[in-house]
Amino acid sequence: MNKTEVKLNKEDFAAEYRRIFMENELDEFIKDRLIDKFFALTEYMLEQNAVMNLTAITEPSEVILKHYADSLTVAQHIESNRSVIDVGCGAGFPSLPLAIARPDISVTAIDSTDKRIVYVRECAARLGLTNLTAVTARAEDAATGELRGKYDYATARAVARLNILAEYCIPLLKVGGVFLPMKAKSGKEELDEAKNAFSTLRAEVIFFDEFTLCDTKSEGEPQTRMIAGIKKISPTEKIYPRNNSQIKKKPL
Repeated sequence: MNKTEVKLNKEDFAAEYRRIFMENELDEFIKDRLIDKFFALTEYMLEQNAVMNLTAITEPSEVILKHYADSLTVAQHIESNRSVIDVGCGAGFPSLPLAIARPDISVTAIDSTDKRIVYVRECAARLGLTNLTAVTARAEDAATGELRGKYDYATARAVARLNILAEYCIPLLKVGGVFLPMKAKSGKEELDEAKNAFSTLRAEVIFFDEFTLCDTKSEGEPQTRMIAGIKKISPTEKIYPRNNSQIKKKPL
């Protein structure tokens, strides 16, 4: 099915949402008001996707599983009334689902591509999300400016390997803040690879959660996912983050 041909039926969408969220133990987010917002988000995302290539995932059940359920697996690790920055938010994942499902938290979404930030901002306005701010910025620039040391949590999904991602994200945290990278099956390997980066950036691993994301109606295998908690234990040295070319050329 071509992405411009996807048709949504609200009742079918709601039934699939409830089923998939129950299968993945996300029952707390099975509420009519949330389903309404996620349906509206899906409609707008598919409409805009036809002209700006936001996502290759357009089949409704896959959108629910791979964008919404996947994004909200991190929610259990975020305490009430905290601030979160989503680094490299792309089409708004996990920032938009978090802002929808957790109105108690404030979410800042940053990305270097302005058209995607405009899209995320428009989504927030259409859905009445007053707890989401979208900012066009490179993470390494944001972390040397006014956003440095400002957040309780930083998260990122499908952005870079962890030894690179840590240098983008940890400087954005307050001391005591937690970096919550969202990874696939390479997560454990990347966590080991990034030990020096965490130490250099004055942070330590406090938990590692590996689980599967599943859809019993899908022919595919359950997908391995990982969320780690990396706590900032003291201020990051001012020389970090370095410029982007240095970070990528010589990861910590």
